[in-house]
Amino acid sequence: MVTRHFLTGAELTSAELDSLLDRALELKADRLASQALAGKSVALVFEQPSTRTRVSFEVGVAELGGTPVILRGDELQLRRGESARDTGMVLSRFVHMIGIRTGDHAPLEELAEHGDVPVVNMLTRDHHPCQALADLLTLKERFGTLYGLRLAYVGDGNNVAASLMVLGAKAGLEVVVAAPAELAPTDDAMALAEAAQQGSGSASVVTDPAEAVAGAHAVYTDVWVSMGDDPNVASDRRRSLRPYRLDGALLEGARDDVIALHCLPAHPGEEITAEVLYGDRSAIWDQAENRLHAQKALMELLVGA
Repeated sequence: MVTRHFLTGAELTSAELDSLLDRALELKADRLASQALAGKSVALVFEQPSTRTRVSFEVGVAELGGTPVILRGDELQLRRGESARDTGMVLSRFVHMIGIRTGDHAPLEELAEHGDVPVVNMLTRDHHPCQALADLLTLKERFGTLYGLRLAYVGDGNNVAASLMVLGAKAGLEVVVAAPAELAPTDDAMALAEAAQQGSGSASVVTDPAEAVAGAHAVYTDVWVSMGDDPNVASDRRRSLRPYRLDGALLEGARDDVIALHCLPAHPGEEITAEVLYGDRSAIWDQAENRLHAQKALMELLVGA
């Protein structure tokens, strides 16, 4: 059987994505309905700090009947020069899946290339596909369907924006990213999103946040300064991104039933106002919870069969 990985989200077909989200809703309704990982172990490697990713994956593996093996970066030989290739080959002898939250995307690809078990991207600088699964699940809960929805992302065209474009376009959403030209998504991210387009799905980039938000069902933002960013450029980034703040005035340009999204952690008063973060248009806390259910459905797909 061919080993399947989840590195960018492009690995799923449109039909598989639809089925995964439906399954996630079933698992949310009955969290202990599946024991797909009974007798199996999952290595969860955290080279970057984590709250939602660590807890949702650790709990998710346990609820599926498996054993989560938590490994911090400073507990592995990776920090002492052992290659991702060797790490993948060794861990494949012990566990049934490897999840890794790291910096550069290349070691993730190397781990997947040489390991014999599914590898899941729990976050790299280039992609955050597990977050996008939770985002799509939240939209499906709120609107009943994904086809034809307009999702506006405002701010830094980072890994979250890239994954929203790829998986959103694959799910039939119209994803519009508004970002300063110097912080726009990369050409590689755009090419991957273009290749993922299905049906009514599309992904585009503009510089005007009002243009992106016009008619949007959901408006999404993320932090302006991320882990690993050079502190010397933080003030420049904040200056460039200030017009992209998610506040009540920006939401007025969207649909009446618009929801606000944020992958967290949030900085109220910076990329999002407290009024929006904690207000009645916020779906952010459902979005955070949905990491658990979407990832359980993903693990069931990759490992449970």
